[in-house]
Amino acid sequence: MLRTEGLTRAFGERTAVENLTLDVGEGEILGLLGPNGAGKTTTVRILSCLLAPTGGRAWVAGHAVGEEAQAIRGAVGILTESPGFYKRLSVERNLRYFAELYGVPSPREAVQRHLERLGLWDRRADAVATLSKGLRQRLALARALVHEPRVLFLDEPTSGLDPESARDVRRFISELAGERRTVLLCTHNLSEAEELCTRIAVLRTRLIALDSPEALKRRMSASRVTVQLANPQAAFATDLGLAAVRGATLEGSSLTVDVADPDRDVPVLVRRLVELGAEVRAVNRNARTLEDVYLDLMGGGNGAA
Repeated sequence: MLRTEGLTRAFGERTAVENLTLDVGEGEILGLLGPNGAGKTTTVRILSCLLAPTGGRAWVAGHAVGEEAQAIRGAVGILTESPGFYKRLSVERNLRYFAELYGVPSPREAVQRHLERLGLWDRRADAVATLSKGLRQRLALARALVHEPRVLFLDEPTSGLDPESARDVRRFISELAGERRTVLLCTHNLSEAEELCTRIAVLRTRLIALDSPEALKRRMSASRVTVQLANPQAAFATDLGLAAVRGATLEGSSLTVDVADPDRDVPVLVRRLVELGAEVRAVNRNARTLEDVYLDLMGGGNGAA
């Protein structure tokens, strides 16, 4: 449903997206992660035909970017981080306006169907200005879906929402994948990406990692273990002198150590600690989180980047 080959966009001497190659299947939720300025928004703008690439090619729902813009715009729905509405108009009139712009057959019925689905039908006569941020986000989702697109671009869909509203939006996004819609999700919320996404693409102008959340966590070379000590001393973190240790920190009685291969390295680590005079109470292997992986990829973690 989404395909890019060497996709590139430069703004003068600054390259925002460089040589991006991706394939995203039907019904897949792909999380697009990266720091501000990494090229996420630029990628979405290119794929939605709002911005022309300066190199490479891309296809959306089988249509070529740069050649079939009108067909692509009809095949995609977009939710921006700050969706704009006509705030003095009612919920229903806003959505009806966009349905008519898209040329939706029977727009009245389509509007009612999507407002009911997102729990907004009872608020249809209310001015958008009176809605909470969570309800406006639901309306933005209804607008993105009103023309029944096959592909959805969602930019920070739960940003600024209270926990209950954010949970409802995440639940709805999961339902979209069940309808065989393809979702490109741009987010800084790593737990949200881990919960929702089939695969994760990490960008920093170039694509630096692409895999499922679990596979990304498994393939990072360092794994973290925590050693509980009866007699904690700073030297136990600083004087290990083991090649397999990527980093060690001591907090209270807990010594956290990043090692290359826990099965191989933990016995060596424990022997070394005993040699240094440590009294080891317990050793626990910590599961690496997507945040750990992301920080390592960005060069901000203790593991291998």
